[in-house]
Amino acid sequence: MPRTRASGRQRVSFRPPLVYARRMAQDGILILTTGGTIDKNYFDALSEYQIVDSGIPALLEEARVALPYRLVELMRKDSLELTDADRALIAAAARGPETRIVVTHGTDTMTETAKVLAAEVPGKTIVLTGALSPARFAETDANFNLGMAFATAQVAPAGVWIAMSGQVFDGLKVRKDREAGKFVAL
Repeated sequence: MPRTRASGRQRVSFRPPLVYARRMAQDGILILTTGGTIDKNYFDALSEYQIVDSGIPALLEEARVALPYRLVELMRKDSLELTDADRALIAAAARGPETRIVVTHGTDTMTETAKVLAAEVPGKTIVLTGALSPARFAETDANFNLGMAFATAQVAPAGVWIAMSGQVFDGLKVRKDREAGKFVAL
């Protein structure tokens, strides 16, 4: 069963344009966690990574996110293990009341999920993000990517986007370059 968490609302000194301020006050952001490297941890006894409780709530708390959000932990899977049914569950969750959504996801099949979301959940701003190293590691891209995704969800038009490594890509015009260890536009 998915777990949810809501945040409080605090004042911030930056004031976005009025149209965005009204939209954000009404909607907040839905964050869906699905697992992937961003939520992995290394266990010495097993000599392998395992997906554990999501580290996303801690990252948001550490970043002092003031914008209202709702966090739902949908699953704890490596993206290579995601099925069509899992992607249907992600799409169903994205159909909730929020119009701005961040999905944390494994990078290997992120673009496949982006295609499903574009087809099944039109009219919303959906941003997928992940990490190339676990959020629990000292040297990780997780916090930066999550921050980029959160910002992109606030300002991008409706559509499906991928925020990774300091770049925002059209979710339907990108691929993961495994050799280079990054996403590249098509």
